[in-house]
Amino acid sequence: MAASEVSRARVARKIATAAAYGGGGLGLLGVGLIGLLVTESKLAVRAVGLLEGDPPPADGVYGAAFADPASDQPPLVLAFLGDSTAAGLGVTKGEETPGALLATGLASVAERRVRLVNVARSGAQSVELAGQLELALPHRPELAVIIVGANDVTKHTAAPVAVRQLGETVRALRAAGCQVVVGTCPDLGTIKPVRPPLRWVARRLSRQLATAQTIAVVEQGGRTVSLGSLLGPEFAARPEMFAADRYHPSAQGYATAAMALLPSLCAALDLWPEESGPRIEAEQVLPMAVAAAAAAGRSGTEVAAAERLGDLGRRWAQVKLRLRLGLPDSSESVPEAGSANSHTGTGDVRAT
Repeated sequence: MAASEVSRARVARKIATAAAYGGGGLGLLGVGLIGLLVTESKLAVRAVGLLEGDPPPADGVYGAAFADPASDQPPLVLAFLGDSTAAGLGVTKGEETPGALLATGLASVAERRVRLVNVARSGAQSVELAGQLELALPHRPELAVIIVGANDVTKHTAAPVAVRQLGETVRALRAAGCQVVVGTCPDLGTIKPVRPPLRWVARRLSRQLATAQTIAVVEQGGRTVSLGSLLGPEFAARPEMFAADRYHPSAQGYATAAMALLPSLCAALDLWPEESGPRIEAEQVLPMAVAAAAAAGRSGTEVAAAERLGDLGRRWAQVKLRLRLGLPDSSESVPEAGSANSHTGTGDVRAT
């Protein structure tokens, strides 16, 4: 294990412990860097353009082709919580948002309609998850996706506070019988307008938060998928993966991230036997903090409790790098009574 991962695991465990016991922030930076980082932060903010308007609405029923007039089976309810990435800021069409893409993918795999309820908001920090939870729970979601953390880094939220709120949200969802998949804090060091040394600090803080998020989420019964650099090489080498502000993903960027999340969503709902699901490129059982640190450094990695270890499941975790799935076409939509949107979503889901 790399020395950087050992260090990240150690810091993340401290953050997670502080979160569990109500601790405050941890001093992660030397005082001598503060003045320089403030200056660099102002320059980065000026370089990042602002996207006007709100994300396009995408709530509604997907997979209308799977409706069975002879059955009264309700749609599977998928809730989305978190920040602008969860809401889909950066695209112009509802079907291009990550919620719509994943609702379409789930409908195709489950051969069942999926109702998307997206309560995520642009600019949201982890402390705002409690309010979003109140909006989501009345819909009785069977699966919830949470993407949060970037604003906690940029707005200097104390890491233990952010992690504690995320853990409490996951615990409440699990208590309500809802499966939870969390896309952990992306690596803000990949954003082009962010220059060294701010880039190095942003990467360090992002990965430390992502590692601590994983520990908190898995210990509360959820699972995480590392968004890291939002799947790394594609984003680093292809500017079309970003929206006009060079910060939020474009339609292609969201589709790439959704492909990484979809297999974990399907696994959380037991939509296929493990042996017939997407191929797993790598799988390990590691101590919780070590697993979380390893995942933070490799995008697309899933971390869940190591169930086969029984009572040790909360201290050990299973790390999987799943083969990404191609998404079905969600471009066609038809109206349905009682739904804001209804999308056919009948394309095949293919491994890529």
